Amino acid sequence: MNKLLASLIATLFVGVAAAQTPAPVAPATPAAVKAETKAEVKADKAVAGAVKSEAKVDAKADAKVEKAEAKAAEKTSKADAKAAKAKATADAKAAKADPEDKAKATAKAEKTAVKADTKAATTAVDANAKVSGVKVDASADKTKAKLDTNAVKAEGKADVKAAVTK
Repeated sequence: MNKLLASLIATLFVGVAAAQTPAPVAPATPAAVKAETKAEVKADKAVAGAVKSEAKVDAKADAKVEKAEAKAAEKTSKADAKAAKAKATADAKAAKADPEDKAKATAKAEKTAVKADTKAATTAVDANAKVSGVKVDASADKTKAKLDTNAVKAEGKADVKAAVTK
């Protein structure tokens, strides 16, 4: 029984060793080498085009973000200036008010100042929200371009492999 088991185990090891020996490889023919080179050149051109396209998309997306940020900053500064003007006007009216109406005018000026500040803050929040949306869109565009580039690279590798096996 031991001899039978030993011979089965030995056969198993011999079978595994034989299965791992590399198959004889035929030498590459000049036509195969030429086809592989041609496929590599074609793949390299495609990858270069895809990388160029990706860079273009990235630049466009960055420009959109910069434009949105500039627009948001302009809106915010205009809103702040408008709020400051409203406060100054309200304070001037309160200062001109008669002594008996002074308390009422001061309260009205404070109310106007709070409204102006709130409106300016709301404008700033809205502008920043738009910038965030543009940033998300830009990031999505960049990611799509990167995926397209990766797909072209993978196709190129597959074409080269296919040319080698022909």
